[in-house]
Amino acid sequence: MNTTKIGFSGSRDPTYGDSVILITGGTGSIGLELTKTLLNYKPREIRLFSNDENGLFEARNLLRWHPEMVYRLGDVRDAHSIEAVMKDCDFVFHAAALKHVDFCEGNPYEAISTNILGTQNVIEYAIKYGVRKFVFISTDKSVNPLSTMGATKLLGERLTISASKLTNRPVFSVVRFGNVLGSRGSVALIFERQVRDGDSMTVTDPDMTRFIMLPSEAAMLVLRAAELAEPGEVLVLKMKAVRIGDLAEASREFFARAYHKDAKAIRIVRTGSRQGEKLHEELMTNAEAQNAVETEEFYIVNPHAERLRTSPKLSFAGVKIYTSDSAPLLTREEIASLLSHLYSHKQDIEKQR
Repeated sequence: MNTTKIGFSGSRDPTYGDSVILITGGTGSIGLELTKTLLNYKPREIRLFSNDENGLFEARNLLRWHPEMVYRLGDVRDAHSIEAVMKDCDFVFHAAALKHVDFCEGNPYEAISTNILGTQNVIEYAIKYGVRKFVFISTDKSVNPLSTMGATKLLGERLTISASKLTNRPVFSVVRFGNVLGSRGSVALIFERQVRDGDSMTVTDPDMTRFIMLPSEAAMLVLRAAELAEPGEVLVLKMKAVRIGDLAEASREFFARAYHKDAKAIRIVRTGSRQGEKLHEELMTNAEAQNAVETEEFYIVNPHAERLRTSPKLSFAGVKIYTSDSAPLLTREEIASLLSHLYSHKQDIEKQR
């Protein structure tokens, strides 16, 4: 996997040190990983904002040794609750969203209310209180969307980019990436439960491919993107991909060993694609790919012309397409290594509770 090393040593970092940081959707997988990484920078305060009361309770137990943590119950749909947590903020990482494709498909108004109207609320108060940087956390499903969820995330991107044209502060930018292995509702957790319970493993289509990375990698790259981004840019993380059939096979072997099951006795059953699902995901449109520049970690979409003049390390990416079937595919051995890393990390967290 392509990982990024962020240079902190426990001292106050000039970027995030002594700053006030708001993370919407802070009790989700990405929000918590961002929090744990940011704590190394010695911020003055991190505000976890979520409508998940139990999630905030669990987060407070997990992070109880950190007095800089503030836990705020509210909803991005409610402008008043957003205003209350936005005052004096330096950075906003907007991760709050409805993310499950099937639930958004069945409840489109709820997806619109959270992913579009909620995003606009956060943007407006970030402008009002002069936040330094605003990062909208997006998804590959926003590219040429087939689903309601993808369409609402695309419009969330467009709102963020549009806001960058209205003001110089905050610096508005977008970070776009694919599936995060082990995040809430991810297929890895479904496979784990099915193997643990001795059920058949269900796969929509083994030939599907998906971009994939670990939560810790996603968090580090989001912070790196926040440091690099210029106003209105979309930073696309360079990711490897996985074939779902290979992920299922590797997960069956991995979890069978973990739960002392006979892997050969566990069937893998194809269920068929669900509404709104693509066979392969995209991280950039063709037009974006042809006009993107690149760094070691990112493709940068909608780059300003001065970026090329003042940044000699940047060059046009020269890619025509960036889809999960064109990206490097992980082998089953590499998938097993990711699962091992992920679940050793989960065990460390459980010991802290």
